[in-house]
Amino acid sequence: MSAKSIDVKKEIRGQIVGALANASFPIKSPQDLLAAFPQGADTTCQAGDVKMTAGEAGKLLTMNDFPFKNAEQVADTILSRVKL
Repeated sequence: MSAKSIDVKKEIRGQIVGALANASFPIKSPQDLLAAFPQGADTTCQAGDVKMTAGEAGKLLTMNDFPFKNAEQVADTILSRVKL
């Protein structure tokens, strides 16, 4: 993995964690997760030439990923599945 993709992942992770700063955890369903983002499914994270909405990121998750205990867990799970 290149340094650039590591930096992009760090930036996106920080944006996801920041976007969920006011969310109530645990989050038990995909619908609750999307509702926790400030602009719902349209909440957008962008770093370099990578741009992703919460709706797109949510498609990477399965019911087995829930419940999420904190924003860091959400970010780490999404980023573990993103191909950068």
